[in-house]
Amino acid sequence: MTQLFAAPATATAPAALGAGGIVSVTLALLVVLVAIFVLAWIARRLRTFGARAGGALEVLASMSLGAKERAVLIRVGDAQILLGVAPGQVNTLHVLERAVSADKPAMDGEGPARPSFAALLKRSLGK
Repeated sequence: MTQLFAAPATATAPAALGAGGIVSVTLALLVVLVAIFVLAWIARRLRTFGARAGGALEVLASMSLGAKERAVLIRVGDAQILLGVAPGQVNTLHVLERAVSADKPAMDGEGPARPSFAALLKRSLGK
């Protein structure tokens, strides 16, 4: 007599995931997460390194003026330019004749106090 259907020899149950399997899956997940964070850190470092490599353009200061608007003081060669940056547009607000330091004024009281970036911005906008 010929068998029309083949009967399975033995029924095999899937192997249960034991403690060793959970540890190996967790370690693999941690390795992947660490690799992602390391690659993101390297990409960020390379992006800032490339921006400094030219040396012709440098952002000296930046100030938020609204939700999406900023005033940015940049140095191009020897000139300093105050830019207004908004979504989709960049406008020149003022080209400074004298170089301005964007650092905080010294608190030791020596010499005249330097105006802050906000004061320079207000003065350049005529307020």
